Amino acid sequence: MNPIHTQRLENLRARMAATATDLVVIGPSSHMLYLTGVSPHGDERPVLLMVSQSFAGFLMPALNVDSARQHTDLPFFPWADAEGPDAALKDILAATGTSPIAPSIVLDETMRADFALLVIDALPGAHRRFTHDTVGYLRSRKDESEYEALKKSAILNDAAMAAGFAALREGITEREIASVIRDFYKNNGATPEFTSVCFGPNGAFPHHHTGDTQLKSGDAVLIDTGGRIGGYPSDMTRVGYFGSVPDNFAEIHAILDRAVQAAIAAARPGAKASDVDKAARDIITAAGYGPNFLHRTGHGLGIDIHETPYITATSETVLEEGMVFSIEPGIYLQGQFGLRLEEIVIIRNGQAEVLSEMKRDAVATN
Repeated sequence: MNPIHTQRLENLRARMAATATDLVVIGPSSHMLYLTGVSPHGDERPVLLMVSQSFAGFLMPALNVDSARQHTDLPFFPWADAEGPDAALKDILAATGTSPIAPSIVLDETMRADFALLVIDALPGAHRRFTHDTVGYLRSRKDESEYEALKKSAILNDAAMAAGFAALREGITEREIASVIRDFYKNNGATPEFTSVCFGPNGAFPHHHTGDTQLKSGDAVLIDTGGRIGGYPSDMTRVGYFGSVPDNFAEIHAILDRAVQAAIAAARPGAKASDVDKAARDIITAAGYGPNFLHRTGHGLGIDIHETPYITATSETVLEEGMVFSIEPGIYLQGQFGLRLEEIVIIRNGQAEVLSEMKRDAVATN
């Protein structure tokens, strides 16, 4: 097994001891990939990783075992379509050493409900919870190798973003700019994750679906995009305008940049996630645009584009070294435009370090 995954399983067992957890059960998910490097084919056939203090192994359909063996030396408990998973499930639960009498188990919140019910039915007296204080806890604190992967992804994203803005011209569509950015990722060894391109009033919809709107002079432009390289994604939003500057654009842009700076300053070990949200929100509210900031300030980033911690007004999560998340305040003016500035930061050496090296200045094109 890869030493990284061996260490992660050791870290998980330490968290299990600290949280009095007897068994962790993970489905085919980014949790499984994080812990073992295995990303099996997922369908209706039950696949489960089970971890106890004395055991780690897989329940897996027999037809997938040989492929998965290439990525791990953990044991497999295979089952065939003709037999079903019940006997193999009984055997793997016995191998974990989990007591059937009121064990404390953690279930992967992302797995299929029918997979979870197999475990619940097999351990009817179990005390159950999700992964927030075990696998989720570990994943929210990035190690040095994850930092390096995320940094590399962010730097590539800077160039992809620049390519998108450089392609702006009269009459080009949002969809065509998105294609330019996706092609940039592919040509540079990355996989496109998502690209949202918004011209003019479309930017006022925080989750606008990129379409066939054509660019014209006086339009604000918002691009939110991310690609994946080395197993880790990027995510960034920048704004600009084409031709003439839209009314109120400079004012809104300046407010958002101050909000980003305030949130970055507030993001320190020991601060709450809600403190970071408040720092950004207070700037926008004081400027008179509080009702136009329609969403939370940020979300965690790791193997998944969205993971813990979440930077919300109500989050009690205490920030710690290694946590990675977005800071992305926005102001949305229906019928005019919407602007959002997004950075990904990591709590590192006692402060928030921005992964991108692209300035937040408005990009002006003609």
